[in-house]
Amino acid sequence: MTKAVIIDYGSGNLRSCAKAFEAGAHAIGLAAAAVAVTSDPKDVAAATHVVLPGQGAFADCMKGLSSLRGMVDALTRAVIDEGKPFLGICVGLQLLATRGFEHGTHEGLGWIPGEVHRIEPGAAHLKVPHMGWNELNIKRPHPVFAGIETGAHAYFVHSYHFVPSDPRTLIATADYGVPLTAAAGRDNIAGTQFHPEKSQATGLRIVGNFLRWQPGAAKAGVAA
Repeated sequence: MTKAVIIDYGSGNLRSCAKAFEAGAHAIGLAAAAVAVTSDPKDVAAATHVVLPGQGAFADCMKGLSSLRGMVDALTRAVIDEGKPFLGICVGLQLLATRGFEHGTHEGLGWIPGEVHRIEPGAAHLKVPHMGWNELNIKRPHPVFAGIETGAHAYFVHSYHFVPSDPRTLIATADYGVPLTAAAGRDNIAGTQFHPEKSQATGLRIVGNFLRWQPGAAKAGVAA
């Protein structure tokens, strides 16, 4: 049985996220799938799939996650040691970086090496935050993006963006005068800068793909 847990650490659209995952499970016929919002590390240990949402400032989100006693350790065991499928959303993707530079320098989880920097748009008429619908440019095949082609639209709201150290971890980009990371991943870990729960058909397909994803106990590398 698929059991997805959405981590509640005081950040993210938890209700809409949970509803999107319930809808995604229904769309692919996972009638028995369970979706739970939790702040209990024991639920992470019992889960088959782990989701880390997030909105707001990098430092505040990292502080909120770290304040949940035992949660970072539980996530590390489940995702890094056991290879459970993981999806980070918005700041949930950014927290996978080595460090972020929003209001100072702050350490991230370091699961996908890279840094989080303020967006510097490639044209004067483009404003920060990057907000609204944008086309995805698919850089490489990935199970979570099965059936999603370049030109599909997704919904973004962010002022900072993840810059991976290894470009091979890029799954998709979005053009904002300059290319911005729209999705990145390695092994059993994936993350989207956009919000699948707000991205209609594209988001529903990604959620369904994630719930079907069985990467196994993958170790270091960039393969899906």
